[in-house]
Amino acid sequence: MLEWYRKKDPKAALVTGENAPRNNQMSSPMVQKDLARACAEETITLFSLFSCRFVNDKGSVIERFLGIEHVADTTSTSLKEALDTMLRRYGLSISKIRGQGYDGASNMRGQFHGLQRLVLNENPYAFYIHCFAHQLQLVVVSVAKCCGSTFDFFNYVTSIVNVVSASCKRKDQLLQSHHDKLVEQLDSSAIFSGRGKNQETSLARPGDTRWGTHHKTLARLMIMWSSVLEVLENISEDGTDGEKKTTASGLIQRMESFEFVFILHLMIRVLGMTQDLSQCLQKKNQNIVRAIGLIGSVMRNMNEMRENGWDALFEEVKEFCLLNNIEIPNMEDMIPVRGRSRCRGAKLVSYYHHFHHGIFNVVIDQVYCELNNRFPERSTQLLRCVACLDPRDSFANFEVQKLVELAKIYKDDFCDYDCIKLAGDLPIFIDEVRNDDNFDTCIDLGNLAEKMVQTGRDTIFPLVYRLIELALILPVATATVERAFSAMNIIKTERRNKMNDDWLNNSMMCYIERDLFASIEDEKILKRFQGLRNRKMNLPRTSGSGVNS
Repeated sequence: MLEWYRKKDPKAALVTGENAPRNNQMSSPMVQKDLARACAEETITLFSLFSCRFVNDKGSVIERFLGIEHVADTTSTSLKEALDTMLRRYGLSISKIRGQGYDGASNMRGQFHGLQRLVLNENPYAFYIHCFAHQLQLVVVSVAKCCGSTFDFFNYVTSIVNVVSASCKRKDQLLQSHHDKLVEQLDSSAIFSGRGKNQETSLARPGDTRWGTHHKTLARLMIMWSSVLEVLENISEDGTDGEKKTTASGLIQRMESFEFVFILHLMIRVLGMTQDLSQCLQKKNQNIVRAIGLIGSVMRNMNEMRENGWDALFEEVKEFCLLNNIEIPNMEDMIPVRGRSRCRGAKLVSYYHHFHHGIFNVVIDQVYCELNNRFPERSTQLLRCVACLDPRDSFANFEVQKLVELAKIYKDDFCDYDCIKLAGDLPIFIDEVRNDDNFDTCIDLGNLAEKMVQTGRDTIFPLVYRLIELALILPVATATVERAFSAMNIIKTERRNKMNDDWLNNSMMCYIERDLFASIEDEKILKRFQGLRNRKMNLPRTSGSGVNS
């Protein structure tokens, strides 16, 4: 690596390798670790005065990775001690925290003994928000198990993917079959080529903990429908394992049932709505007002689909069945209620009732109820007050009384006089922004904060701006932490499995915050590195266009 870097940078070549002064080769493990530490610490110093989620001087929401901390166990007490250690390391105080967010583990969100409660016991203004992305995942999991038909459907989908993708040979057969059909359709002008259109793809394997992957799996299953059936037929006819042949035959029969096709199209629509919401919730600059608004939009779309979406979905399913020679049952014919035996006098319902009321309505109602139950923040006092800052529709939700109430919730940030002054500032502020064309394009709280900084109103109305800052730093999702865990798999590989905690932490800091790290001048890292310990000689420093030792 050093030789490669020397060839890339002539300045580095002048002071390294055979040109390095005496034994200053910079290649010992201790030196390498010190360099990584210097880089990480210099990166951290740019935001050490702020929390992990903060609003910068331009009014933009920023999330930064501070580091990882090794714990002996995962009890809430141990996690609290680790949090205190991390905050002390960077000169932060738990009393300054205004929001905390975790996933759904009981040791994190426990109401009486979880980490969030231990933090609230010290700082009652560190309001806890359960990760929205994780709550949404729980909604989807609940929907997949809301009735026996959908539960069976996802089990069958998993079996189909596992059987078709069980070996490289089967994967190659699937890809080749799909490729041949695409070429055939292009030649017949049934489809058209173009950027991003009709690309070759594979059948994605759904992840147990990431329900967003299920939408991709279902969409690709529908796109590769005939190719998947062809591979299953090959297994059924030519396979040597009797069990696998029987399984493949059963999966073909199940796939070519109207119920399977109906649920496939229904879940693609439902998961598509939640998939878009999940992606939006995981953006770094997402704020609580926009997140609540997005959840409300999904609920309205679900309600609209329940009221008016049946006919369009049913026609889409019939068209798919006709295209693939799948039998469509007479919706007036009667069948026994699921789980009941016909010979024992089971209650009979029509196919229409089974699909419309027993599956369609049940799935959508479950989504609606789960969104209401798993996002209680929508109805809390704090969020009702924060929603008054929403700039959409010319600040239609603006209420002076609720915003003053919001200030009183944060007693450490607003004294009694501030609340009185805020009540007078808010009407003047709302009149100004409603009559300023610069604020017409504001669609959420983040845009509002940036526009206030750009127009100088953050200094004219500092109390109003402080309210907006407090609302913006409330966490929405733990996406930053999840990305950090993913980065660990890149940095701490099997070949580097013995990395100690400090070296791992420093390496992750430079990797995760690489955009920020790239903007730091080499001179600053050099000074920090040389200040870590006494050395026999100092590193050479660059000055202007030359190199000085």
